[in-house]
Order: sequence, then structure tokens, then C-alpha cells
Amino acid sequence: MRTVFLRDMMLAAQIGVYAHEHGRTQRIRVNLWLEVDDPEAAAGRLAPGPDHLERVLDYEAVVVMVRDIVARGHVRLVETLAERVAAGCLADPRVSKVRVRIEKLDVFPELESVGIEIIRHAAD
Repeated sequence: MRTVFLRDMMLAAQIGVYAHEHGRTQRIRVNLWLEVDDPEAAAGRLAPGPDHLERVLDYEAVVVMVRDIVARGHVRLVETLAERVAAGCLADPRVSKVRVRIEKLDVFPELESVGIEIIRHAAD
């Protein structure tokens, strides 16, 4: 098993249930941890396999996928956005588990952030 992570991805999202949150964007921070099957290790090979991108999870593709999901338009709940991102990550059959944390950064002046963290498995 290999863990791929994306830390502190900052995006502008159209998100929120309240009237003052509609028609504008808010800053969000996205963090992902993806558990990815490692066929080389599963086969008992301790040495690294071929040095080719197609043999591993392309984290650039994950970044593009998250950007695309956020850009689709207004989402009412952070939970909904997190579920969509988790489903996008789990669409890759090599990903067995994903942890998604999404934070809204400018909701309350006395808080750094508010948000949600979910863990989903490929079998979910």
C-alpha cells in the first residue's frame, strides 16, 4: 500500500446554504490522503518497479479532478462537496481508501476554519 497526499489545496468555491453565500465564491482548503494499491510490493518485490508514471497514481490528475468538481457550480453543503471529491478519487480502481478534509476559511473571524473530514473505502 502506498499513501498519496495532497496538502492545502486552496480554491475559490461557490458553496453555502445561506443567502449571503450565494452568487459569490469563498476560499476553501482541500486535503486528501489516498491509499493506493502497490502491485510491486504485493508481488513481493521490494525494489522499485519501472520509473513510469502509468504505474502510480498521477497526483496531477487528482488535482485537476478536484478543480473540476469545485468549478461545476454552487454546492450547498461542504459534506456534499467532500462526497463528490471522495467518489472522484475512488473512481481510480487502485485507490482503496480516501480521506477528504474540506475547510471553509473565512466563515467566522475568530476561527481559522470550519469544515468536514470523511473517510471512504472503495467498497462503500
